[in-house]
Amino acid sequence: MAKKQAKARVKKPTKTTEAAINITPRRIKPAKPKFTSAFQLFASAILIIRQHWRLFFGITLVYGLLSIVLVRGIGGGIDLSSLKTSLKGGLGGNYGELATGAALFSYLLGSSGSSSTAAGSTYQTMLTIIMSLVVIWALRQVFANKAIRVRDAFYKGMYPLVPFILVLLVIGLQLIPLAIGSWLYSTVTGTGIAASGLEKTLWVFVFFLLALASLYMLCSSLFALYIVTLPDMTPLKALRSARQLVRHRRFLLLRKILFLPLALLVVGAIIMIPLILFITPLAQWVFFAMSMVVLVLVHSYMYTLYRELI
Repeated sequence: MAKKQAKARVKKPTKTTEAAINITPRRIKPAKPKFTSAFQLFASAILIIRQHWRLFFGITLVYGLLSIVLVRGIGGGIDLSSLKTSLKGGLGGNYGELATGAALFSYLLGSSGSSSTAAGSTYQTMLTIIMSLVVIWALRQVFANKAIRVRDAFYKGMYPLVPFILVLLVIGLQLIPLAIGSWLYSTVTGTGIAASGLEKTLWVFVFFLLALASLYMLCSSLFALYIVTLPDMTPLKALRSARQLVRHRRFLLLRKILFLPLALLVVGAIIMIPLILFITPLAQWVFFAMSMVVLVLVHSYMYTLYRELI
């Protein structure tokens, strides 16, 4: 009787139990949260600047004054009126005025951030890095609902300078495939190596693949710029955290990142082309002011997107 009770207490493994033992764990992708659309992100970035316009106006004003003194010069710039007159002579037809405005706007875009001297270019790079740190620190405080002053952003936003520069160096290395693709395409088309349409198409495809490789890596490293400004954060740790942050959603984020320069280009063209055509002497200074605001707007957009990821 005791033996029968002991056998009854020993349960045989069921088929369900054995099947569960043999199942190997699978990697399950995390649920993808619904992101705000790129248009809404852009509107949110503008709204943040508008709500705290005194703070960001002060930062932009300091940036503009330093750019005039160190980079541009008070009397520096491009003589748009002379260029406009010369272009009008070469462009005719019904769309001559519009083509002139678009050409001058493109010229302004190409010359933005450049300087006639090596020292000016160096100062421009330094100013961009410093002002980026200032804007990122200010945005972090704004999102934390903390009241700050302009001088606080300059005093307290500088501490992660070295880690920030190291992450920028990594980003520079990640841009090498894009630079190689651009050089290859310009070389083969400029020297006549790619003569037929098929050859040019193949080289465009090569350029596209190299550019895509750079953009794929940049998709995470750009967010590392915001992570590395956190206290006690190292560049390698920031880069690893950024890769974890964008895992399984790189191409979704890439579309939102690429939307930003396109939106800025369209908005800039809408504002600048009429000014170039009708108020040419004022257009250059308006473009300079817009280029100062763009830095704040870019970081506001990217930081808003970064906040959605976390």
